[in-house]
Amino acid sequence: MKKDLLSPNVRRSVDRRSFLKGGLLAGSAAAAVGAGLLGNGTLARAQARTQESGALNAGDVAILRFLAAAELIESDLWTQYAELGGIGTNPPTEVDPNQLQNPYQVALSNLDGDASQYISSNTADEITHATFLNAYLQSRGAEPVNFDEFQTLPGSTATGSTGIQRLTNLMNLNVDTSWYVRYRSATNPDLGATFPQAINLNGVTAIPRSDADFNGARNANFLGNDHIQAIANVAAFHFGYIEQGGSSLYAAMSQKVSDPEVLEITLGIGGDEIAHFLEWVDFAGNGVQPPVAPFKDAISGLKFPNFFKPLNPLIQPSLIFPVPSEFKPNLPRVSIIRPLTDRFGGAVATIKSFIADGLFIGQSQKFLTTVLTLAAEADAAVRS
Repeated sequence: MKKDLLSPNVRRSVDRRSFLKGGLLAGSAAAAVGAGLLGNGTLARAQARTQESGALNAGDVAILRFLAAAELIESDLWTQYAELGGIGTNPPTEVDPNQLQNPYQVALSNLDGDASQYISSNTADEITHATFLNAYLQSRGAEPVNFDEFQTLPGSTATGSTGIQRLTNLMNLNVDTSWYVRYRSATNPDLGATFPQAINLNGVTAIPRSDADFNGARNANFLGNDHIQAIANVAAFHFGYIEQGGSSLYAAMSQKVSDPEVLEITLGIGGDEIAHFLEWVDFAGNGVQPPVAPFKDAISGLKFPNFFKPLNPLIQPSLIFPVPSEFKPNLPRVSIIRPLTDRFGGAVATIKSFIADGLFIGQSQKFLTTVLTLAAEADAAVRS
């Protein structure tokens, strides 16, 4: 690691922006579920029926139940990040009992001095989303979503982790970094555009798996440890991947909503997801420019180059707002969230992406079937 790496006690991370300051199994299962629902038209017919006063139509219920499921998934993964990287969550480690931050927190703060606060805030937001959506479903006479029976996966054993069983896996990920290129491109996935990976992150961990991942970080500020910095950099790109998915998901689902109050909810929570995403765009970029990059982790073999050398606009770290892109032929380009359609940003697409990401490695077939059914029902909803 370069010796001029910054800790939060030296200076703020690079160029803080003022506005930010203050697999196959999935595909086949999704196709089978979706075909069954769409084929019999049950959901569409249920939506068309007159509902008793105060009740939601079946489509809005399906949308809200899937969004509650997605937020439970996000709450689980963000809680793991917050336990190990959030603010005020960790006791001193054996590496240095006098140090107020563990090596993972310091590595994250090398990307942004407020990293731990942002992680804790993002976690709290996702938990409120899940809790609110389930409560709202019940208030409108609909069934909430509960995934307690599926919290069976082992988590990190590093100091700071609660050691409880998890819904999601963060220790063997295939992080899709194409979002980083997409939002710097003038082309649109809804019109058929595809995007390369900004950096290859396959079979990687985004959190320290045990205290062994802290080893080697022994100077006063835990700097100079390429291994824990690589883990933090993986997390940075995973943060952006998760939140860009939520941004597109809420936009896609909002187009299907019938009830005005439900639309308020999807637009409101969707806006919060976009706010999260923009922070993590900036955050990830700080891991691929000086003073953090370039470096190589000798343990994992991960390399993080300096994206400014050579300069490539498709991966330029300082481009943190969506670059204007095509929306429709014969219209000028416009800065928008993308994708916006079911095919790429809908519920089934979201779950298939999570499966490819490795989030559900070790989960049961029952869980996959359950969540894919919820997704297919949400995608089948039609505004009435």
